[in-house]
Amino acid sequence: MSDGPTAALRPALPGDTPVLAAIAQAAIFELTGDDYDEDQQEAWAAAAGDEEALAARLADQLTLVATRGGIPVGFIALADNRLVDQLYVHPDVAGEGVGALLCDAIERLAAARGAKSLTVDASDTALGFFQKRGYVPKHRNTVPRGGVWLGNTTMEKNVGEPDPIH
Repeated sequence: MSDGPTAALRPALPGDTPVLAAIAQAAIFELTGDDYDEDQQEAWAAAAGDEEALAARLADQLTLVATRGGIPVGFIALADNRLVDQLYVHPDVAGEGVGALLCDAIERLAAARGAKSLTVDASDTALGFFQKRGYVPKHRNTVPRGGVWLGNTTMEKNVGEPDPIH
């Protein structure tokens, strides 16, 4: 896919859930092996692949889908205009700017809607990506998934204009 067209963005549609779950699972299995063991990947992917739970979660969030040639290749979800809840990019396009395109768009939308900052619970795999974007680590977390524990880091970035009154 690397020689394909530039990615385009669109809002997520209810019918996208199966392909978004597949993107998340592919990203987990193919991109996180340096940071998480096989049991952790299996548990994380099982949670990410629960289409019913994913559909319910995304229905309450601002979700953007990146496409190439009309085919979804990544997505990002913003909860409560303050939390980057999910960001997944298909392994075939990893490192090609799709994640940055999604983050740029969601950061601009959140700021336009009045957000002063965004937080993300970044996986160890995504930590460097978010640091390069100006997110600052706040604290480490351990999250239970399917009987195993996964580590991540809560990070924060200022995205809105500072309040001139304060």
